[in-house]
Amino acid sequence: MTNSFTVDCGRQGDISILSVNGFLDAHTAPRFEKAMQEEVDAGRFRMIVDCAKLTYISSAGLGVFMSFVEDVREKGGDIKICGLTEDVYQVFDILGFPALFDIVPDRQAAIDKFCGPDGKES
Repeated sequence: MTNSFTVDCGRQGDISILSVNGFLDAHTAPRFEKAMQEEVDAGRFRMIVDCAKLTYISSAGLGVFMSFVEDVREKGGDIKICGLTEDVYQVFDILGFPALFDIVPDRQAAIDKFCGPDGKES
């Protein structure tokens, strides 16, 4: 069985939105890492990872988040995570990610964390 995974990148203003879909594991994590690295290389440090269509994540996938968060924050940005299903959230929760990352219900809530509900940058 082949586990499919895609990552699509879009933007809203100066916020990069990476939408992940499918299985994020040791085989697919390099694609996610490449997408994150492309954003950092382009000087985009405000990122939202939309996990609404993420069905599975392994420690390799979680490691990608950890490998970028410090660098992004040092440059004045952050990584917000949104749209986690209950099963995927449990993996993040067990490993303490809610203490390290803003994990919010949906994309708009993540945008609001960067801009505030009134649209002003926070």
